Amino acid sequence: MTAKSQLELLVSNFQKKRPLRAGSLISTIYGDAIVPRGGNVWLGSLMKLVEPMGISQRLVRTSVYRLVQESWLQTEKVGRCSYYSLTGPGLRRFEQAFQHVYNLETEEWSGSWCLVYLNQLSPELRQKVRDELKWLSFGSMAPGLMEHPRFTRSELVPMLQEWGALEDTIVMQTVPMEQKSPRALRLQVRESWNLEELGGRYRRFLSQFRPLWRELQSDDTLSPEECLTVRILLIHEYRKILLRDPILPDELLPGDWEGRSAKQLCRNLYRQIYVRAEQWLDETLENASGPLPGPGEKFYRRFGGLRDVASKTDFTTEREMS
Repeated sequence: MTAKSQLELLVSNFQKKRPLRAGSLISTIYGDAIVPRGGNVWLGSLMKLVEPMGISQRLVRTSVYRLVQESWLQTEKVGRCSYYSLTGPGLRRFEQAFQHVYNLETEEWSGSWCLVYLNQLSPELRQKVRDELKWLSFGSMAPGLMEHPRFTRSELVPMLQEWGALEDTIVMQTVPMEQKSPRALRLQVRESWNLEELGGRYRRFLSQFRPLWRELQSDDTLSPEECLTVRILLIHEYRKILLRDPILPDELLPGDWEGRSAKQLCRNLYRQIYVRAEQWLDETLENASGPLPGPGEKFYRRFGGLRDVASKTDFTTEREMS
């Protein structure tokens, strides 16, 4: 199959998903392409972005309306045109959701855990906070007790305040008193997170995007619009997995953890196509003032640096190609 055929297969597989969550795809687009360019965009530009993936204008309007109702987006009317940007809470939630997507290195784990006790909350609020914490990849250590190896108490307090749960939630930061990876801790991790399911998601991601990466090494004729479609689907699928991944320390993961290969593949594909994708965004995206500005310097720090690979091929590892 050619690279274009592989892209058609990716789009076809996306369109077969039910329900077709256009709002989630739009969230990916904001985090990957719009926030780096100021965060405000015309509704018509959004429609052009998702059209190649088979998302109708009606579904875009419905999805954006829901994101506004859920306080992710806010709207501004100028004449007959609508422009959408992230709300303050929406931007914070985006940053939480995307903080691991473009990082190549993971900070060394100190051995500390963030523990959240929910038993003092009302049943309704407890369920809401539990769902929010699961969205942030917290694991369940016991009924009413959530855990995470990388969140800190200071990061969590503003969120609990926003959810109206700060006064009745107990948040603790543990201090490591022994070795960081005893057998008991490894067993607890497997009880708190379903690593087999998470590993399966990474394997499916690899099986989806590896064939395209291979074809691009000898048949890289994708247009700027096609490169953008690949990039959106790539980051969308990868982000959905990371939302479930607490980014556990290496010492608590299997030696053949599929997440490592998935990260390398995502980096390699992104680096190869991002220049042409940005070209299409330059020519297409608009806000009330005209074309969107170019991405800021932070954008070019993604995946360990993008500028230095704009004119050369980035080679994958032997393991990735297997």
